[in-house]
Amino acid sequence: MARRVTQILKGRRRIAADTALRLSRYFGKSAEFWLGIQDEFDLRDQEDELSEELSRNPRAGQVIGS
Repeated sequence: MARRVTQILKGRRRIAADTALRLSRYFGKSAEFWLGIQDEFDLRDQEDELSEELSRNPRAGQVIGS
């Protein structure tokens, strides 16, 4: 488990469902809590990666109003 946590902290591994269950048991927080942290990280990472592309995409109101 220690190796797995080290890999997560270094960004080399994601928090998967099995890891979330292990962390939940150890720390007393729900597995959903740990998966939520991973989801937030993934969203922010993708926002950074796709920000330029997303800024070029029209919004629904812009397309419908045209």
